[in-house]
Amino acid sequence: MSEPQIPLDDPLAPEAQPSQPSTTTAVLEREQVEEQLQEPGDHERFSHYVRKEKILESALSGDPVVALCGKVWVPGRDPKKFPVCPTCKEIYDGLRAPQDGGE
Repeated sequence: MSEPQIPLDDPLAPEAQPSQPSTTTAVLEREQVEEQLQEPGDHERFSHYVRKEKILESALSGDPVVALCGKVWVPGRDPKKFPVCPTCKEIYDGLRAPQDGGE
């Protein structure tokens, strides 16, 4: 029976007959991507303007929505309990271009 072949470029492969005792440590790097659905700060204190069809889609799918001001979150609270976001209101009133990527 022959021994299994280990690829030469394998960082975890043991060294062939080391001249002295040694320890090898391999570091495997992986990218961790965290999607930030909520922005910290004043955005949490306001109700935001979102296109009606996006609210309905979110209610069915659970996907986050993007407000006119650019805030991204999954709706789940009563917007009547909070004041309107001043940035959303300014955009809605036509003073600024929308940040939600919509037309």
